[in-house]
Amino acid sequence: MDKSRQVIVMFWITHIGLIFFLYPTEIIGSLTAGHWCAVLLGFLIHISMLAVYTKGLSQCAPLNVIDLFQGVGRVFAFAMLLPLAIYFIMIMIITIRAYAEIVTVIFLGNTPLWTIMLLFLAVSTFICLLGIESIFRTGMLVALLFFPFLILVVVLSFQNTDWHYMLPLMDRDAATFAYTLRRPFLKSLFAFVGGFLFLGFIPPHIPFQGRKIVLASLGLIPFFLVSVYVPLLTFGENTASKFPFPFIMAVDTVDVSWLMFDRVTMFFMISMLCFVILFLSLGMWVTLLMIKRGIPVLKDPTACLLLAAVVYSVCLLVPNWSAVERLMWWNTLPRYYAAFIIPLAVFALGARRRRMEAVRP
Repeated sequence: MDKSRQVIVMFWITHIGLIFFLYPTEIIGSLTAGHWCAVLLGFLIHISMLAVYTKGLSQCAPLNVIDLFQGVGRVFAFAMLLPLAIYFIMIMIITIRAYAEIVTVIFLGNTPLWTIMLLFLAVSTFICLLGIESIFRTGMLVALLFFPFLILVVVLSFQNTDWHYMLPLMDRDAATFAYTLRRPFLKSLFAFVGGFLFLGFIPPHIPFQGRKIVLASLGLIPFFLVSVYVPLLTFGENTASKFPFPFIMAVDTVDVSWLMFDRVTMFFMISMLCFVILFLSLGMWVTLLMIKRGIPVLKDPTACLLLAAVVYSVCLLVPNWSAVERLMWWNTLPRYYAAFIIPLAVFALGARRRRMEAVRP
């Protein structure tokens, strides 16, 4: 039975949970005009690597990424998967620490960071221990509950926009792609990478069609554009570039008297935090697959609890927001490795396996 619907919903959740907070800051900081160029270029890279990745997975089915790499050799698999595991661990650390900071800024200002991070990690660990099928079922439930609210908030966020701020549509920097070598743009690609690699680790009893995933990813384009242009159209580029979370600030200006919450931001944050917790659960599940295959003596729940303890300990060592931004920058090389090397390697090995099967008598 094709379960592409569950996979697509989880694919959307993992991306949307990353889009609206840090991504607008980096895109707005990379350009002064023509921000749509940076958004569409990042998405073009994303959908290209996604198509390559899913094509490679279809050629090597029913093997997952770990089995495919181990088919070449254990040393090769270790060399390929170790940087990927480090990338996922770094992503979990950055996400937990960053979103804990966001929660304290928006509505839990008097709550210690360590308690918020512990709550994020505890819920994510519990969901991870239930297995990938439970993660997907939880994703379906969360989507049914919160996607309508998310769409409502996105529509309401245009309440105070001024479309004159859209101009100019492009400047010299945007036309010459000069922004592609700047730190903000390089950091912005985090929103495109972490959300699709899990496709290569889904077990064969959860079949999906890669073509449907690629087509479904096109539906993310409006969310990427809205996350950047709502703050730009609300405040203008000069003001929006000074906010650490520009989309949140734009949503906070919305005045709706009939909503059950005093601030639309509360409404929005509850939805996003559920998405982020599922993203963390999925990232932890993928990391555990690699760790348990590399160290077979580790079993659930021991491996999961050890990983959670390591992630939490490192999160406690991150002192402030400047350190979070440094971690995001240090994670650039692992991010590019995960974005380009892994999909290309999967595609190459999948094509090699397909050729070997074709010549086999």
